[in-house]
Amino acid sequence: MYSYDRQMPGFPSFGGQSQFPGSGQMQPPFGPPPFGGPQGGFGQGGIPQGGFGQGGPPQGPPPSTIPPETQVSAFAVDPGGIRRCLYRFTFIRLNNGRGFWFYPTFVGRTSVAGYRWRPRQFRWDYFGIDLNRIRSFSCS
Repeated sequence: MYSYDRQMPGFPSFGGQSQFPGSGQMQPPFGPPPFGGPQGGFGQGGIPQGGFGQGGPPQGPPPSTIPPETQVSAFAVDPGGIRRCLYRFTFIRLNNGRGFWFYPTFVGRTSVAGYRWRPRQFRWDYFGIDLNRIRSFSCS
């Protein structure tokens, strides 16, 4: 059986430290891991910190006027369409008729995440939703 602590042929040696996980020497000599710690990673509630996009919610409230509803489709919202609204105030209308201000910071294949405006608390909360629950959206 081969031990991870031995130097494998063809792989550089890092001053006697192993480059393989699980060997007890996880920290390479050229810096900290790319995620976690004060340099980056995910903070409370899975909110990206340190070098991921814009970093947080908007500094103030969304616009006071709600945009008029545009063409409504029977299909789910396309991720490519809502992607142009990243880091912009976006008004979301759900299939159930409710609407709210949203500040998207991530768009995936089937979902979008960012900050939802809570007018009663006068604050932004981190929030994610499936794209198939969105009837329409409008960003400024």
